[in-house]
Amino acid sequence: MPAFDLPTVWAFIIAFAIFAYVVMDGFDLGIGILFPTLPAGRERDSAMNSIAPVWDGNETWLVLGGGGLLAAFPLAYATILSALYAPIVAMLLALIFRGVAFEFRWRDPRHRAAWDAAFSLGSVVAALAQGITLGALLQGIAVDSRVYVGGWFDWLTPFSVLVGVSLACGYALLGATWLIMKSEGTLQDRCYRLAFGLAIGTIVAIAAVSAATPLLSDLYWKRWFAWPQVLFTAQVPLLVAIATAVLFASLARRHHVTPFLATLIVFTLSLAGLGVSLFPYVVPPDISIWDAAAPSASLAFMLPGVLVLVPIILAYTAWSYWVFRGKTGHEGYH
Repeated sequence: MPAFDLPTVWAFIIAFAIFAYVVMDGFDLGIGILFPTLPAGRERDSAMNSIAPVWDGNETWLVLGGGGLLAAFPLAYATILSALYAPIVAMLLALIFRGVAFEFRWRDPRHRAAWDAAFSLGSVVAALAQGITLGALLQGIAVDSRVYVGGWFDWLTPFSVLVGVSLACGYALLGATWLIMKSEGTLQDRCYRLAFGLAIGTIVAIAAVSAATPLLSDLYWKRWFAWPQVLFTAQVPLLVAIATAVLFASLARRHHVTPFLATLIVFTLSLAGLGVSLFPYVVPPDISIWDAAAPSASLAFMLPGVLVLVPIILAYTAWSYWVFRGKTGHEGYH
């Protein structure tokens, strides 16, 4: 048997997959959220072309995260799916809807307005569903004897809706800063204006969720404010403040790349704060990663495959972003 803790290793692999999904698929969901604010024609076409080469690959990480959760932590998978069936199914249907709309808006130009609306609606629903799922997980899932005992709508609370709206706002900011980096002319000017408002909304939303989370449970309160770990946890909001200052300064100076990178740092720090709150629980407050883990033999058997495949995925993802670097035009996607 390996000398290291396999459930912890798998927890970090799944956390990395979720992180990669949020930062990579987040900006193309954000573009869908912003779609109604973009005039039909050249600007929408340029926005779609900026994500056309990469959007399919971005969702690879969602498959890895979900599949890894099923394989490595089957108890957590069963519990989370039982408790959050409605928002998870809504998210999956929305992702399918927007994927179909993405392809058909080019193949069926007579109904492009309808496909654009479907693309935007799918993006909004997917973002809200992901945030609501996260909020519901944070507020806790009722478990008794390893079985979900809550109700059908336990996931729908003011806190989960706050997290859903916050994530949608953050995705929209990612989308706006991505378009700043990838576009020029009137579309870029529009995205600078949008990004200022969205940055304010995102930071306010992060502050609201951060203030509400410790009030959900004594566990979260102690994680953030008990002595002496408060000396370490206090660095997260400090770094968020620094990244926020860089974001606003780069927008004011009309930098092209820095706003997107600063937004990625804000997301990274927010996910790090989520890890501080949750670890080692995969289904708070009752199921830890060790309670939910598959047998050690299964975890050890799967690990070499993941350690080979993840670098390959990272390599071809980096290559695709490199090949399609630079500004994007409005010509049709084929």
